[in-house]
Amino acid sequence: MSLGIAARLARRELRGGLKGFRIFLACLVMGVAAIAGIGSIRSGIEAGLAREGAALLGGDAEMEFTYRFASEAERGWMEARALAVSEVADFRSMAVAGEARALTQVKAVDDAYPLVGAVELAPEMPLEQALAGRQGLPGAVLDPLLISQLGVEIGDTFRLGTQDFVLSAALTREPDGAADGFMLGPRSLVRSDDLANSGLLAPGTLYSTKYRLDLPEGADLPALERQAKASFEDSGLRWRDARNGTPGIATFVDRLGAFLILVGLSGLAVGGVGVSSAVRAYLAGKTQVIATLRSLGADQKLIFQIYFLQIGALSALGIVLGVLLGGGVPMLLGPLIRAQLPVPADFALYPAPLAEAAVYGALTALIFTLWPLARTGEVRAATLFRDAMAGARALPPWRYVLITAALTGVLIAVAMLFSGTWTLTLWTAGGVMLALFALALAAAGLRRLARACAPLARGRAAWRWALAAIGAARDEATPVVLSLGLGLTVLAAVGQIDGNLRGAIARDLPDKAPSFFFVDIQKDQVGGFLTRLQGDDQVSRIEHAPMLRGVITKINGQPAKDVAGDHWVLHSDRGVTYAGAQPENTKVTAGEWWGADYTGPPQISFAAEEAAEMGLGLGDNITINILGRDITGTVTSFREVDFSTAGMGFILAMNEAALAGAPHSFIATVYATEAAEAAILNDLTSSYPNITAIRVRDAIDRVSGLLDGIAAATSWGAAATLLTGFLVLIGAAAAGAPARRYEAAVLKTLGATRGRILTSFALRAALLGAGAALVALAAGIAGGWAVMHFVMDTGFAVIWPSALGIVAGGVMATLLAGIGFAWAALNARPVATLRGRE
Repeated sequence: MSLGIAARLARRELRGGLKGFRIFLACLVMGVAAIAGIGSIRSGIEAGLAREGAALLGGDAEMEFTYRFASEAERGWMEARALAVSEVADFRSMAVAGEARALTQVKAVDDAYPLVGAVELAPEMPLEQALAGRQGLPGAVLDPLLISQLGVEIGDTFRLGTQDFVLSAALTREPDGAADGFMLGPRSLVRSDDLANSGLLAPGTLYSTKYRLDLPEGADLPALERQAKASFEDSGLRWRDARNGTPGIATFVDRLGAFLILVGLSGLAVGGVGVSSAVRAYLAGKTQVIATLRSLGADQKLIFQIYFLQIGALSALGIVLGVLLGGGVPMLLGPLIRAQLPVPADFALYPAPLAEAAVYGALTALIFTLWPLARTGEVRAATLFRDAMAGARALPPWRYVLITAALTGVLIAVAMLFSGTWTLTLWTAGGVMLALFALALAAAGLRRLARACAPLARGRAAWRWALAAIGAARDEATPVVLSLGLGLTVLAAVGQIDGNLRGAIARDLPDKAPSFFFVDIQKDQVGGFLTRLQGDDQVSRIEHAPMLRGVITKINGQPAKDVAGDHWVLHSDRGVTYAGAQPENTKVTAGEWWGADYTGPPQISFAAEEAAEMGLGLGDNITINILGRDITGTVTSFREVDFSTAGMGFILAMNEAALAGAPHSFIATVYATEAAEAAILNDLTSSYPNITAIRVRDAIDRVSGLLDGIAAATSWGAAATLLTGFLVLIGAAAAGAPARRYEAAVLKTLGATRGRILTSFALRAALLGAGAALVALAAGIAGGWAVMHFVMDTGFAVIWPSALGIVAGGVMATLLAGIGFAWAALNARPVATLRGRE
């Protein structure tokens, strides 16, 4: 019965419009829309990847082998099941044109390529014609960036290894390019047969082969995958198919989307502060209504239900508007977004991300409105005639505290479920709650400090009025510090993480990293290679080692993933080396190294940190598939491997007798002055055309370019959080406008000038903004340090330009909001204001 009365009264009050709830709705709409928009874009990309899976992969399925071509049995298996098979070899090499040299990712194809899609060239021509060449030279097509690096034009010649090619066209679109993942050099496309005399695909060189299958319509992809892996269990085969043609991109999109949604949740938490402030301000404005209801016999339960239903209806409206906005904007801006993406995307209304955003919005609205609603029920009727919140306790009844805590737990659990990254979710939730707690303490400390400092401002009226207002019983500081502070915290943390990542890559890494990686050095070339470098006083250090690639397939006779889980070492093939005597720079942390002349059963030395993560121990047996052959060895030692220097590091090393007979090449790292790099590159690639040189500085530039996109995405997410915080700030300023109008009227009556009153309001806003910004800066720096230290496992330094920008931004934001609403207070006539107050 009481619920029916509450619903009728709530409906009547809502007829008065949305006055007092505009900021409430704006905060909720912004938070929900951000999460719905991010989820919709992610779903659109996933749908595009699924639809174009075959085209992106280059076929319905792909079988990949490391550093070898398929055997006759493997090729026969493929041809028996596919309508067509295309063979692709992929490797890095040096492209040379005159004195110009550039690293390139070479794709060597057969006549069947591409099985799906089309290669686009400039000038337009069929790929077959472009690769046919002219004047006795085979043809090639190059990425426009590589053409620019080499300084060549259409019709010019260049060299790969010892083979000359004629440039026939620029490669403007590669249908299966997205499936290739991150590349250190731009693409070259040539015919496989034309590499026969290049010296680039000699035994032991580093390349992979991919066999794309055009399957009959309706082929059972899961069954074919099982058959292939069962038939060639110990071959090192890797299978992909059109169900997930670009697993690397799909995983990246999923993880980045999950991270951005967690950033969006931080924005929703900021909006929650605004929601809570709006509810408190709304209830304070309903003093006479609530007092009348209490006088007529309404109990606490009925009053709670009336305003719970009102706020629930408005929350539902805000959630619906946020869902429509977040789902509709990607559809409206679909062409613009697609133009910026390197992968296909189908933007439509996807129910899952919209439902996810709605759940987040509903839980946030409940968490942040329950507390002020519960406190209202505790206020006595006589108190309500004076001030709706003045008589309320600091905390509501314990049942509401427990319900709020339970809802917070549900929100975190839902975020863990939706994001799939429970560790990141818990860190984010813990960080947000810790930041809110720190900001609440800071607001209380700011009020106390203002009261303590007010007597020191004697003779400075504007300062004393500002400090007195901040320290007053009327809590104006808390919503400002919480909303603006949390938004600035997210922005500060993102800025510090991005700045430190860029610093580690662009500043610190080159100081520790080698100048070059050289790969594909044949055994008979090692002597001459070292002779050239050892005689150069600009070269400070050289490291070289034999290099093979292998896939860890079993641990103690069981599938490796069943023992070590989804550890990154098992995701792909890994570098494997061998040695006789223990190398000078190798530090064994457990066990013993085999002797220099050891020829017994294979022994393994494993990287200590990764071994601990995988649960390996001394005496364990590991099976590695190398060039299609299984080699099982026993772990006899662990050693320290430091990957942070970008130098030479192998997860797995074996005794020399276990691997020396397998075809392989050598790799080397060279540390030299930057001035000597050009001469080293020219001399070595001229003397040994098959050797590939990877200049570390160029690799850093490509990684930095990738970071630009990630940083832009996270910055937009943080900016949305900050915008929500600014809306909350406006709401807090609007809620305090009547108090400022009354304050200005009293001061004018006592003889204060408009300029001095405005200065007081500006000082109040600036001090609150500075307080919020300083706390946010400390929290953001702490969050950035935690991510760099615990997640990235690297050093941390405060990025002061970003830090100072955060403080300046906080001061400016509060100044703009405070002065904007203070102007109306200054223009109000004191007589009318004071009479209205009476």
